[in-house]
Amino acid sequence: MQVSLTLAAERIKLSVCDHGIGIPPEHLPKLFDRFYRVDAARRRMEGGAGLGLAIVKSIMNTHKGQLTISGGQGSGATVSLNFP
Repeated sequence: MQVSLTLAAERIKLSVCDHGIGIPPEHLPKLFDRFYRVDAARRRMEGGAGLGLAIVKSIMNTHKGQLTISGGQGSGATVSLNFP
């Protein structure tokens, strides 16, 4: 996992990158939906409720920030928080 922090005159950007299996592109637009899970086989007993990214997105919107996720299957993923 790689974490980077970029400071600019008007913005702060925090990015977290992993080199895992990645996220299939068709799931990227749905990741911020409440209770959404990429792996439909996962059950609640295995952990998580599918709310984490929805909560982070709501907090970023409240503070006029931006949350993005990029990456494709087999190439890991990058989550970026851009603060004004």
